Amino acid sequence: MMLTPGKLNAFTMFKLPSAWLCGVRVRAISNTSCTVSVKHRWMNQNPFNSMFWAVQGMAAELATGAMMIGQIKDSGKKISMLVANNNASFTKKATGRITFVCNDGHLIKDALDKTIATGEGQTFWMKSIGTNKEGVVVSTFNFEWTVRLKK
Repeated sequence: MMLTPGKLNAFTMFKLPSAWLCGVRVRAISNTSCTVSVKHRWMNQNPFNSMFWAVQGMAAELATGAMMIGQIKDSGKKISMLVANNNASFTKKATGRITFVCNDGHLIKDALDKTIATGEGQTFWMKSIGTNKEGVVVSTFNFEWTVRLKK
């Protein structure tokens, strides 16, 4: 069963309610790319009338993690996933609709193949870039994911 934006958005409503309430929504997903957007509004703003950095982080992480969920499911193996580290840079005030795109899905397959073949955990970095409606980059998030076979 392939993951769709609708299934992932329902998942966020039940399993990640704070992201769902803040308006984080998956717009498109494939094995190699995922697009997530969130609109600046009263519920997710900071005192400076822009989007709170943690809301941007939720959307950015979902853009990387949603592909991971799909590829783990496709592998048929029980594999755990965890963010071990992250960093971010903010280059412009986040107002309006912010769209996060991650195109690093190919890294997931390599890590899953290695952890299945060796039984050892793997770590790798994925990048999610947030842009406003004018296409200007407002933030860039990097997530270090770890995957390992469950015992």
